[in-house]
Amino acid sequence: MKHLNFLLITFLLAGFTEVKSQGNTFISDEETKCTNMKEGKFLRVDTPVTEWVMVIKDNVQTEYFNDGKDYVRSRLEFVYDCNYRSIVVAKSNEENPVKLGEVKINKIVATERNLIKILSECDHKTTELILDKVESNN
Repeated sequence: MKHLNFLLITFLLAGFTEVKSQGNTFISDEETKCTNMKEGKFLRVDTPVTEWVMVIKDNVQTEYFNDGKDYVRSRLEFVYDCNYRSIVVAKSNEENPVKLGEVKINKIVATERNLIKILSECDHKTTELILDKVESNN
């Protein structure tokens, strides 16, 4: 009976650390590795690489769309280790609904190896993203 209780508690604890989002499941790192977001190349786990790629270097975030033909560039301001603002400073396509000067408030809520779960708020709307860091700039 003690073994059954131990197994039940183990499964319950494992269930609390599992995060499900965008149809993907990952187990959070014990400590969130927010520095993973400061530089590199990132893909959204739910979006084809031809539709969206993001590169961060020197506190500048560039999101590429339409197979790299269009972009939105933002300046990043890290408020705390896991919290940052992104402020849109340039875009290549005037038809893109993103406005210059638009501010997103972002919070890194979990990581697992190269996966990063982010809550992003803009205009009182919150979006959950899971990014896969596929390259480092170092």
